[in-house]
Amino acid sequence: MPASSNWAQERLAQVRLVLVRPAGPRNLGAIARVMKNMGLRQWVLVDPQCDPLDAEAVTMAVHATDLLRQARQVPTLAEALQGCVQVFGTAGRREPYPPEWQIQSPRQAFPELLAAGPAALVFGPEDRGLSNEELALCHRQIQIPTDPAYPSLNLAQAVGICCYELRTLLCQNLPPPVTSSGISKPAPFELLEGFFGHLEALLLQIGYLHPHTARRKMLKLRALFHRAGLIVSEVALLRGILRQLQWSQKSSPREPPKKEDPHPAESGS
Repeated sequence: MPASSNWAQERLAQVRLVLVRPAGPRNLGAIARVMKNMGLRQWVLVDPQCDPLDAEAVTMAVHATDLLRQARQVPTLAEALQGCVQVFGTAGRREPYPPEWQIQSPRQAFPELLAAGPAALVFGPEDRGLSNEELALCHRQIQIPTDPAYPSLNLAQAVGICCYELRTLLCQNLPPPVTSSGISKPAPFELLEGFFGHLEALLLQIGYLHPHTARRKMLKLRALFHRAGLIVSEVALLRGILRQLQWSQKSSPREPPKKEDPHPAESGS
């Protein structure tokens, strides 16, 4: 990467890899090595099922054991995504996904991943990948194109391909993105999650959502707002609308509409 591309190195430094319930220490070692090869330093393990400093992980990492030691461990995916303004989840399964998800390849999607602020790239467990509920927390979903005859990738292979695509993109001397400041910054993960929780509660309250259909409809609404790319001030505006609607519901409860008399009494002449 040319020395003049300091901004590109800064963008790469803001990308965190998030591994959900990784179970293989050899995979963790291989991932640490390829991360160091491609210049990524930040990763988070969500509820790991193995020790990142296991002897097999250390053997596979070779000269990247420093990354194994600095891997942050958290109990939930939501905690791992705190502060991120772009969250991309990897879709590995071949069964149909919700049609409102516009699944792209890493090469198509990564320019946006690097466009602004802290970003996360999320990978699921080795045996099943990310669930739809976990993918719904992500702003966008990506899938590595593979041969249908044998589409399944090892976790370390998938991470390696994505790291390579990120590095390649940043070696193309792309112009630095236009920076934003203050209230116009993209909304971080936790701000959007607060909005989605608020929206769901209100829609259940007014009867638009019902418990047995809420999950499916909220997937559609999440996809809609993720495509909009909300900024901080827009989330504040929407939360204000939701609060006003809740206040209106509490202070002026609606009465059920009165049924019209099918045989109204005729007035005397």
